[in-house]
Amino acid sequence: MPYTRRTLLLGAATAQLLEAQPFRLPRKVKVGFIGLVGHTAEVIRPLPQLPDVEVTAIFDPSPEVRANFVKRKTFEKVRQYTDFHQMLEKEEFDIVAVCNSNGERAEAVRACVEKKVHIIAEKPLAVERKDFDRTWKMILASDRKFTMLLPMRFDPEYLALHRAVANGDIGEVAQISSQKSYQAGSRAEWMRNHKTYGGTIPWIGIHMIDLMRWSSGREFTEAMSFQGHIGFPDIGDMENTTASVFRLDNGGVATLHMDYLRPGPAGSHGDDRLRLAGTKGIVEYQEATGVILMTGKKAPHKVEDLPKKRELFVEFLDSIYHGKPEPIAMKEILRANEITLAAQEAAVERRVVPA
Repeated sequence: MPYTRRTLLLGAATAQLLEAQPFRLPRKVKVGFIGLVGHTAEVIRPLPQLPDVEVTAIFDPSPEVRANFVKRKTFEKVRQYTDFHQMLEKEEFDIVAVCNSNGERAEAVRACVEKKVHIIAEKPLAVERKDFDRTWKMILASDRKFTMLLPMRFDPEYLALHRAVANGDIGEVAQISSQKSYQAGSRAEWMRNHKTYGGTIPWIGIHMIDLMRWSSGREFTEAMSFQGHIGFPDIGDMENTTASVFRLDNGGVATLHMDYLRPGPAGSHGDDRLRLAGTKGIVEYQEATGVILMTGKKAPHKVEDLPKKRELFVEFLDSIYHGKPEPIAMKEILRANEITLAAQEAAVERRVVPA
């Protein structure tokens, strides 16, 4: 597996967690997985710090994926299922992590809501607006907690960008520029099929859409997008080039361009970048330079005092069992999904879509 900034960051975070004091809960907590794709590490990585949490059962349609999961000594006794409805019927869970394909996620989340468990779900919640509206309505009516795997906003670099805006270092944000560039590599069958994949904008774009909105403090009002697939027949239906433009609530502009065109010798799997330009300065991040801040009073300089990485799953447990604030407010989750759906609809319908 290629070593990326995220790989190294996760490794360092794991080491810190192993040294950290155990995070205790008032009782034993049983966790299940519906699907084992995407950001499962966000739930698995903190487990050494969580002696009261146990993964008891998993579902994934792939026997190979399930087998690889239970190879680890920690999960040798985890029960395996080939039907998640059957798993929900037979098992008793406190929390379910929904990490299945994009096109099948909303149905699984609805089943978990009916089971009356807390849910931590992959993103996006749904790839069709009607499916999203139906599922979101059920989540809001539930008395259980819900959060979404949008972990990039908990990384030190993006926390630093958010802090610079909150502190007034760059003034009012007027323009945002962002990038996600990945290697195409070998892709799972569900990603190669539009019905289960849903689009590159929903799959990876939602990360940066959430980051742009959250770090800048600006609301998004309109979206326009283009997308395409050039070369790389092995990746099936996946779009490997996209560009989206968003109008901000103050009249500013945000842009997001993404691709699966990063060559193998690049040295890392991905290259994420985010730049916030305001009325008093600019703050930006890319792996090659780190976080750079420049203002009217100070020349460009690297920000060294980065905030500590936060753990989404630990904070979710803290909100459930200790009454602490939710790690991501429900309104934030809603808006990330709504704006992403608008950007995808704009690409399909080739028109400006209200966000």
